[in-house]
Amino acid sequence: MSSPPSANSSAQILAHALPYIRRFHGKTIVVKYGGNAMTDERLQRSFAHDVVLLKLVGMNPVVVHGGGPQIEQVLARLGKKGEFVQGMRVTDAETMDVVEMVLGGMVNKDIVTLINQAGGKAVGLTGQDGACIRARKMLLPSKDKPEERIDIGQVGEIASIDPSVIDALEKGGFIPVLAPIGVGEKGESYNINADLVAGKLAEVLHAEKLVMLTNAPGVLDKDGRMLTGLTPKKIDQLIAQGIISGGMLPKIGSAIDAARAGVKAVHIIDGRVEHALLLEILTDEGVGTLIKSR
Repeated sequence: MSSPPSANSSAQILAHALPYIRRFHGKTIVVKYGGNAMTDERLQRSFAHDVVLLKLVGMNPVVVHGGGPQIEQVLARLGKKGEFVQGMRVTDAETMDVVEMVLGGMVNKDIVTLINQAGGKAVGLTGQDGACIRARKMLLPSKDKPEERIDIGQVGEIASIDPSVIDALEKGGFIPVLAPIGVGEKGESYNINADLVAGKLAEVLHAEKLVMLTNAPGVLDKDGRMLTGLTPKKIDQLIAQGIISGGMLPKIGSAIDAARAGVKAVHIIDGRVEHALLLEILTDEGVGTLIKSR
């Protein structure tokens, strides 16, 4: 008696996933979680299940998240309008309070709850916990006068990352969920771009992969065609030619830095696709752009 078609399909899917499970068993995978995948309830559940499955088959996922839209909502309720300079949020003391409340509290705890409801053991933290992310003030070069620097408040760049807290959580069977807030020399808080944190963390943890969820199919050329199988050298050429530009540049910058620092593969994937994480890691097809270290 033959098995039902659905059973055969399921068995084939599992069989195809086995080589990837074997290859990445025991490896760390840093996931930058953002975009629609954070705000669509169906995609939230899909993401949480993907992360739990990766953990259950022996991988070590570490989640880094943003929360720009959620910060904007709270600022609006306070009658405060978000201001940006060169894509960076101007962060005065009041805005920093909101960032800490939203990223370190609301968003972080929501993600932890989702993963735990899906059967995982997630623990939420910020870069302040265990002084994980040491930061310093970021000063932006002026576009008109490159020698001058623009102060945009409590926006930070990464000075160093101490992975010991995350290592301890991984060894204890937990899934770390990290909000991108750093701590300065005097204990001051800094708002840091989540892409930068994910890239640097992947480097420090010697991660096998860095996966960045976006609201696009991947890295596209000017005609909207997806680019994949890229290397840092090829990306430099594409940027110089103007083929990669605009809002994808900061994400690409973090991806290149991680690849050059030894992260074997960086994936920029379409977070609007259900189970995008599993499709990219456990299948041949994938759902985005692959950037190889060389």
